[in-house]
Amino acid sequence: MNSQPEFKKLKIANIVCAFPPYKGGIPNSAKQVAELLSDKFEVENFHPNNLKPLLRRGHGAFAPGLFFKLRNFDYIYLHYPFFGSAEVVWFFKLFYKKPRLIIHYHMDVKNLKFAEKLLSFPSRLILKSLLKQAELIVSASFDYVKNSKIKNYYNLRPDKFKEIPFAINLEKFKPKEIKKAGGAGLIAKAKSFVNFVNNQFIKKDKIEFIFVGGLDAAHYFKGLENLIKALSFTPGNWSLNIIGDGDLRKKYEEDVYKVGLEKKIFFKGKLSDSELIRAYQDADCLILPSVNNNEAFGIVLIEAMACGLTLIASDLPGVRSVFTNEREGLLVKPGDVLSLKEALEKIINDRSLRKSMSLAARELATKKYSEEKMKSRLEGLFKS
Repeated sequence: MNSQPEFKKLKIANIVCAFPPYKGGIPNSAKQVAELLSDKFEVENFHPNNLKPLLRRGHGAFAPGLFFKLRNFDYIYLHYPFFGSAEVVWFFKLFYKKPRLIIHYHMDVKNLKFAEKLLSFPSRLILKSLLKQAELIVSASFDYVKNSKIKNYYNLRPDKFKEIPFAINLEKFKPKEIKKAGGAGLIAKAKSFVNFVNNQFIKKDKIEFIFVGGLDAAHYFKGLENLIKALSFTPGNWSLNIIGDGDLRKKYEEDVYKVGLEKKIFFKGKLSDSELIRAYQDADCLILPSVNNNEAFGIVLIEAMACGLTLIASDLPGVRSVFTNEREGLLVKPGDVLSLKEALEKIINDRSLRKSMSLAARELATKKYSEEKMKSRLEGLFKS
């Protein structure tokens, strides 16, 4: 009796500077990559918590022991930046052609503290060489890459770059009325979504804004202080829920008290995934007022769109490619309090606009940001 040869899965080393339960765009996306690839590939995650680094600062970690682990893999999938360990991968590739290297370039890094600058210095020196070693370079947005620190290499070798937008689970992130529809079919779900929109925008007077992001020094670029300032000049019946926590929370709370908005702006802290989804479902508009291109995409934008929210976001490379201005949301000038205030007032005062943007947002999320699409694109990167 002939036995079929056992299919051997390709082995992927998924290397990242942080991993859940730490909250953040890079760790969440690294976890998503691992999960989406896990049925066809053998994926092992490497991060500071399991690498036992000799030196660690912020999200940087020098872990020379990683060098000896990489020979057992077919592919290295390096999430960049990872200061201290990207150098280990680079040094390894000087000696070994295999495993093949794929770099997921998440973002430029700006305004590092002195110790972090020291740790990142070698990584910045070898970045061009590291990019040359890579077989492919993945980014969530070509728009971001074209305006990033690696734009010259993109212009030189655009054939090496692949655009793979982030994705969300559309069965989890959805308007609450769709959630109640059960298995009644597409028409019933569509009608249910219309009912949700009517409840949100026709029968509702108070506008509920939501901000989702880390309140720590690592996420200084989120621009929450500008949002608080803009709301202090914004009339109307509105409230803001701030989702997230960190060492800057007390400062932001003091900012709120200084402008007398403690009865309209509420700090909710960290939420579980199910609590976060409910918070989106109860809101009308997500605000992402980031001030520089440390914000490269904004996964919260697609989470919010999937739940039927309108958007206000900074006009930054990568971020502006997530949705179309005036269709699913509004783009504002980064760091400009007046521009942000005008967008807030437009959302508050125009019910018809909010309704049309909500419908368009959910439609875009389902068409462009499904996990099935991301999974297919990721799988296409790896060859036997």
